[in-house]
Amino acid sequence: MKPGHSGFRRLLYSTRYSLKGLGAAWRNEAAFRQELVLALVLLPTTFWLGRSLLEWLLLLGSALLVMIVELLNSAIEAIVDRIGVEHHVLSGRAKDLGSAAVFLAVLFAFLVWGGLLLSRLGLPLHA
Repeated sequence: MKPGHSGFRRLLYSTRYSLKGLGAAWRNEAAFRQELVLALVLLPTTFWLGRSLLEWLLLLGSALLVMIVELLNSAIEAIVDRIGVEHHVLSGRAKDLGSAAVFLAVLFAFLVWGGLLLSRLGLPLHA
């Protein structure tokens, strides 16, 4: 962004760059496409599964978190690949850590969705 852009103009440029990033993720990242499509398919379920605004926000937020972390992981991978494609222990570690972050976000989403599903079905979640 050029120096001097502020206020509404800065917001417009930031929005344009964000949409460009989402487009790049859609075109280049199969995992992001899968997560986005799954989130869109499951979106109607959130209105049945979530019995309160808080539950609905947890469902939606956990799905968004998976996509956010996937975008960050993809950015890490792009930077590492830009630096060089030869194997380096730090490059491998960076990619593994990004992958681990995605795994934890997916695990969190699974726990939120699974816990609320069990609750909705009337199954006890505690002893």
